[in-house]
Amino acid sequence: MNLGSDADQLQRRNRELANLNTIARALNQSVELEETLQTTLAQVAEVLGLKTGWIFLLDEKSGETYLAASLNLPPALVRNPQRMEGRCYCLDVYLDGDMKAAANVNVITCTRLSKLVDGTDGLRYHASIPLYAHGRQLGMLNVASPDWQEITDEDLRLLYTVGDMLGIAIERTRLYEQSVEMGTISERNRLAREIHDTLAQGLAALTLKLESADALLDSDAGGTRVRDLIQASLQLTRANLEEARRSVMDLRAAPLAGQTLPDALAALAAEGEIPVQLRVMGGNRPVSQRIAVGLYRIAQEALTNAHKHSGAALIQLHLEMTPQEIRLRIEDDGHGFDSQHIPENRFGLIGLNERARLLGGYLSIETDPGVGTLLLVTIPLREGER
Repeated sequence: MNLGSDADQLQRRNRELANLNTIARALNQSVELEETLQTTLAQVAEVLGLKTGWIFLLDEKSGETYLAASLNLPPALVRNPQRMEGRCYCLDVYLDGDMKAAANVNVITCTRLSKLVDGTDGLRYHASIPLYAHGRQLGMLNVASPDWQEITDEDLRLLYTVGDMLGIAIERTRLYEQSVEMGTISERNRLAREIHDTLAQGLAALTLKLESADALLDSDAGGTRVRDLIQASLQLTRANLEEARRSVMDLRAAPLAGQTLPDALAALAAEGEIPVQLRVMGGNRPVSQRIAVGLYRIAQEALTNAHKHSGAALIQLHLEMTPQEIRLRIEDDGHGFDSQHIPENRFGLIGLNERARLLGGYLSIETDPGVGTLLLVTIPLREGER
């Protein structure tokens, strides 16, 4: 039994795990793709003592490769960025599915640099690490150094593990971008429903009143009736104008405007005609901006629906924040409705369901005619959002 050899092996393994932990922490600090890639490149270069690196990704729509991130590219490539466009030997090998582990990692000659004389900083060879997610090709991580030596098994394991981690991180950031896009679409859908439910119906009613007034002008009826119709039309016009302004403000303004979620909910609770009782538990816990904005929008839409449709005398708004989850409860004492036949198009429940789902949570509804309505939104918190 060689205790010295075992101790050396354990020390190398601990160093490898410590390096992976450093890179993993960096990967978990951002959901922005460009920042994730740049951070990973810098960490890998520092851990392995390398100078230069770059990452190619496959465009999800076109399937073409593009330079997504780079670190300390040599002058020949900085001055001629077109040299980093299109295919090269390592990308051809990768996209053809012929890349064979270490045999290719150690001996790939960079075809983007091999024919150049000046401005290469001595770079000729690089290690190419394929990036995958669920077996799907994502791109390639390349690292290089002017004093390149054959890569060790330890560094090779580290690079391939980093490649696996980076593939997962790329997939995560893309899913996040998709969720943001879906949230934008959901917001547009909410405004479309709101315009249909309020502005369009209000303008239709206004048209009917003005047509009636116009018809009376051609008859022998007295002017009092015409004046009443015109006054009602003006009142309806003002109400619809105010509704239009509110919808535009909802679209343009930052929902929290620098406030905490409890403070923003307090301001929201004070806006409507029906009294809203707000109760907050655990409100000093930090929460990600994405979760806070999403919950604010849910509360905003739920309160708007309650003000318009519930016929309530009181609305209760409760926010409870724990290390594991956030619960938002909106309850009114209005007339309620049949829970077996929920009129989603009227009460905006489609939008509320969409918002809760985009936040990784769920919405539950309790209601019956004559007993009011309870909406409960539960959002489990992941490690990075606590």
